Amino acid sequence: KIIGENTDLDAQGYFVYDSKKSGAVTISHLRFGPKPVTSPYLIEQAGFIGVHRFDLVYERDVLSLAAHGATILFNAPHPAEDLFMMLPVEAQRIVRERDLKLFTIDGDKVAQDVGMGGRINTIMQTCFFALSGVLPRDEAITQIKKAIDKTYGKRGGTVLARNHAAVDAALAHLHPASVPAEGEGKLRLRDAVPAAAPDFMQRVTKRIMEGYGDLLPVSALPIDGTFPTDTARWEKRSIAHEVPVWESDICTQCTLCALACPHAAIRVNAVPISALAGAPEGFKSADWRGRDEALQGAQFIVQLAPDDCTGCGVCVDVCPARDKRELKRKAINMTPKGLVLEQEREMWDFFVDLPTPKPGFDELDPIKASQLREGYFEFSGACAGCGETGYVKLLTQLYGDHLVVANATGCSSIYGGNLPTTPWSQDAEGRGPAWSNSLFEDAAEFGYGMRLAVDARTALALQLLAQLRSSVGEELADAMALAHSAKDDDSIAAQRTRLEELRARLSAAKASADAVKLSDIERLEAVAEALVQRQVWVVGGDGWAYDIGFGGVDHDLASGRDINLLVLDTEVYSNTGGQASKSTPRGAVAKFAASGKSVGKKDLGLIMMAYGDVYVAQISLGASPKQAVEVLREAAAWPGPSLVIAYSPCIAHGIDMSTQMTHQRDAVRAGYLTLYRYDPAKALIEGGGEPLTLDSRPPRESLSAWAAKEGRFAVLARSHPERADMLMKLAETDAKARRLQYEQLAGVHREVPDPSTDATARALNTPAKATEVEP
Repeated sequence: KIIGENTDLDAQGYFVYDSKKSGAVTISHLRFGPKPVTSPYLIEQAGFIGVHRFDLVYERDVLSLAAHGATILFNAPHPAEDLFMMLPVEAQRIVRERDLKLFTIDGDKVAQDVGMGGRINTIMQTCFFALSGVLPRDEAITQIKKAIDKTYGKRGGTVLARNHAAVDAALAHLHPASVPAEGEGKLRLRDAVPAAAPDFMQRVTKRIMEGYGDLLPVSALPIDGTFPTDTARWEKRSIAHEVPVWESDICTQCTLCALACPHAAIRVNAVPISALAGAPEGFKSADWRGRDEALQGAQFIVQLAPDDCTGCGVCVDVCPARDKRELKRKAINMTPKGLVLEQEREMWDFFVDLPTPKPGFDELDPIKASQLREGYFEFSGACAGCGETGYVKLLTQLYGDHLVVANATGCSSIYGGNLPTTPWSQDAEGRGPAWSNSLFEDAAEFGYGMRLAVDARTALALQLLAQLRSSVGEELADAMALAHSAKDDDSIAAQRTRLEELRARLSAAKASADAVKLSDIERLEAVAEALVQRQVWVVGGDGWAYDIGFGGVDHDLASGRDINLLVLDTEVYSNTGGQASKSTPRGAVAKFAASGKSVGKKDLGLIMMAYGDVYVAQISLGASPKQAVEVLREAAAWPGPSLVIAYSPCIAHGIDMSTQMTHQRDAVRAGYLTLYRYDPAKALIEGGGEPLTLDSRPPRESLSAWAAKEGRFAVLARSHPERADMLMKLAETDAKARRLQYEQLAGVHREVPDPSTDATARALNTPAKATEVEP
C-alpha cells in the first residue's frame, strides 16, 4: 500500500488467508514494478520471502517458492550465528541448493522492548524495505513513518511514538545469517497430524494443513459436502508463548479456570484414586473438597492441553485463589511454554484417557457440575481470549451428545466449521453435536427447518412404533413412546438403551414379516433414532439476530415451537471488520459510526418478552457463571421458544482480552448490563410471581469509568471530547432508564421519581428527547 500510493511503482497483491483467528497463516503474494502488474496467478518464483513466525519452518515448506539467490527474512528468537542450524534439514538443503541469502531479526523482542506487545508488522515491513531494494532505504523509512502517522494518528501520541521507535529499532536489530559450507542439523519438518489420526485426516485434512489443499483432486472430498467432526484435536498448533500451570496446593476447586477457558484447553476432572495408577511422574491431583457423596474420596485434577492453548491468560485473570504468603502466586500461573511443554504433553496424554463423571445438577454446584461434564467443542481457532466460545463450549457440556446446531454466518461459523478442521467433537461412543451453517439472512429459518424435520421424523417414528407395537413388544413400545420427549440425562440414557433393544427386535422381526410389515420395519429402523430427544439450537452473532436475520429470529420466536436461539452478542459485526450493528451501544466508535453511535442499543430481549410465551434471558459468563448455567438449562427445558442473549467481549472493543471475564463482571457492576430471565412458566403457576427476574443488583460503580477502559469509547474521548461527553451522559441515562423499566416489569417496588427533577424519569417519559443527537 505504501509503494502503490506513494511512488511511481505499480503494485499487486494476492492474499491466501487462513480461516483461523488466532495463530492464522496468511501468505501475501506481492509484486512491484515500473509497469502495470497484471499477472493473474500466484507467485511461483519469489525474490523475497518473509517468514514472520519462525515456528512455521517446522510446519510447512516455507521456502518452496524461493527463486535462486532470493532473500529470506526470518523473525526468529535465535542469534544470527545459530539460525541456519535451527532450520529443519529440508529447509537447509533448499538454502544451499538455491544459494539463498538469510537475514534475521527477533521482531517479537523488539516489539516488546518498544511497548508494542506482539505487534510486529511495522518492524517486519521496515526490514522488507531495507533488504528488498524496492525503494531507497531513506525514502522507504520516510514513507513508513508517514503511513504510521496516517494510520494511527487518532490513537494518540504514545501509539505513534512506539511505532516510530519500532522503525528505528528494526534496522539496528537486523542481521545477516551465515550459511556453513557443510553439515546439517537434526531438526525435521513435523507431520501435520500424528500417525494415530483417522484416515480422512491423513488423506485430506493433512494436505490442507500443509498448504497443499489446492492440489487435492475433487474426488478426495466428501461427495455430499459433509465433513467429519472431532478433527481439531489432531491439529496441534502450539502457538502460545506462555501457558498456565496449575498449583494444586492453592486451588479451591472452583473450576472457574475451565469454565473461562475460551479454547477448552484447560479441563477439570474428579476420578477415583485407583484411576491414577500408572500416572506419569509429577502428575498433579488433590483430594476432592466438594460435598457431593458420589465424588467423596475422588481426586480432583486440573490439566492443560499445552499444544492447544493460545496463551490468552483468561484463566489466570479469573482465578480467585492466591497464595497467602505470595499474593502474586495464584492457583493458575502463566509460565514460559518451553519450560513445561514436554512434561505437560505427557500429562495431557494420560489425562484424556481418564473416565469422565457426569454429575447431576441436583447434587452439585451448577458450575462444578457443568465443568465435570465432557465438552463437545474444543481447540477452536477463535481469537485468543474470545468472549464467544465459552458459551458454545458450555452449551455442549450440557447437551452435546444430543445437540443439533444451525449456525449463522459470522465469527462462530468461521471458528466453528471452516476447513481444514472443526472444533465440534465426539465422545467415545461417537456421539456429538450435528452442525451446519447458513447465511446471515436465513439462519433462523434454517434452524426452524431443522426443528420441523426433527418433529416430523419423531412423529413418523411414533406412528410406525404404534403400528408395530405387537411385533416389538407392547411394554417396550409404550415405554419408548412415553419417554420420547424427556430431556433429562437419565431419561435420555434409558431411552438409548431401549433404542438398542428396539433395533434388535426389529431385526429379528424381519425374518417372519410379510412385504407390508417388512416395509414398515425398515422405515422404523431408518427413523428410530428420532425417538431420542434432540436439542435444536440456532447460534449466531448480533449482526444476525439484531440486524440482517432479525425477521427470521422473530419468526422462530413467534412460532410456539421448541426451538432455542443463542445470540453471541459482541455488539459489533466482528467477523467482517467491526461495523456498527443495532446492538452497538450509544457512544461507541465502529465502522459506519466513526463519530460514535448516536442512538442507543436495540433491546432485543424486551421486544421478545412481549410475546409472553418466549423464554428470554440475558447472561454474562464473567459476571455470573451460575446464572449462565441455570439459564441455558431453563431455556432448554422450556417446551416453547427461547432466546438467550450472551454478552461476549470482543477484541474489537479495544480491551485486553486476558481480562475479558472480569471486564464482564465490571460491566454489570457499572450498570452497563443487566442480567435477567423472563420465564413464562411462572405466569402459568397459580399464584406465581412476575415472569421477569432480575439476576444482577442495581449499579454501584461508574459507567463512564468502565467505558473508559474500552478503546471503542476512549478513541472518541480523545478525538471529539465534547461529543464523547455528551453521548456518555446519554448512555448513562439509557442505562438508568433501562434498569428502571426492568424493575417495573419485574415488580420491584421503588419510590417513583418526580419527572420534573429526575433525569431518568424524564428520559422514560420523553424518550424522543433522550435520543436527539446531531448525526
